[in-house]
Amino acid sequence: MTDQLRIGTRASALALAQTGSMADAIAAKTGREVEIVRITTEGDTSTESLKNVGGTGIFASALRHALLAGECDVVVHSLKDLPTAPADGLALAAVPKRADARDALCARDGLRLAQLPGGARVGTGSPRRRAQLRASRPDLEVVDIRGNVDTRLGRVGHDLDAVVLAAAGLSRLGRSDAITELLELSPWPTAPGQGALALETRAGDEKLVSALEHRTSRITVSAERGVLALLEAGCAAPVGASAMIEDGLLFLSARVYAVDGEHQLTSSHAAYVDDSADPAGEVSQRVARELLDLGAAELAPLGSSGAAEPTDASGAAG
Repeated sequence: MTDQLRIGTRASALALAQTGSMADAIAAKTGREVEIVRITTEGDTSTESLKNVGGTGIFASALRHALLAGECDVVVHSLKDLPTAPADGLALAAVPKRADARDALCARDGLRLAQLPGGARVGTGSPRRRAQLRASRPDLEVVDIRGNVDTRLGRVGHDLDAVVLAAAGLSRLGRSDAITELLELSPWPTAPGQGALALETRAGDEKLVSALEHRTSRITVSAERGVLALLEAGCAAPVGASAMIEDGLLFLSARVYAVDGEHQLTSSHAAYVDDSADPAGEVSQRVARELLDLGAAELAPLGSSGAAEPTDASGAAG
């Protein structure tokens, strides 16, 4: 291996922005020269709904194939796009410091969610966001959409009154000015791992990017993703989760929604980080077990592929 580190990424604007920031950070911390390798995935070229082409695992699979084939040394994922099942021969080598995990409403005329008129058309490609919108405002018309961030924002004020996107993605693209309301995590939990990036390497090469590891972010996203894995919740399951560490205590809350948003189940638990060898695993097991005991498997479509929540061809949701 030369001193040059090759970073694989999807070629969307958001993926390139995320990868560019990671390339700069790696170069600054390690002194290595970095080359960005663009990789096209089926999710980038298909116009079908992600449910029909395999969920967001289609974004990760092409990057992982390139990594295993030696076409690059590390790949950058939006962590919410990464299936929870481990990949043979690969390692989640680093979770850098997480950005804002919240969803953002981008509406016409500066409107907030509560201010949208009855019948307003709100666009999203996420089953979780559809369920949350229906639960919060059953009088709205929720429209299934795809496309990159600019395409989605460009529809606001035309055929849509608003769209819901990830605050982190908007920030990374310099489009936070479009946000009219940040949806707080307690009433509006987001996809497990939202706002975080994942640096994946071949097993044994973790040291290439270990300098970017942020322990708190790793623990919180592991707790959130642990719930997703234990529920066997795939891309069609409306599941939100939010974890945080405060005063040494790991708090995790997860919510499962009926597809129509009419019913929901919530579980919240906590554990002291220093009292357990695996606090994320411990607390996620408690939360998942309680949700299943409450009837989550009957409420929502669980037991699917173990993939993450769908975004879109640009990663706009994530």
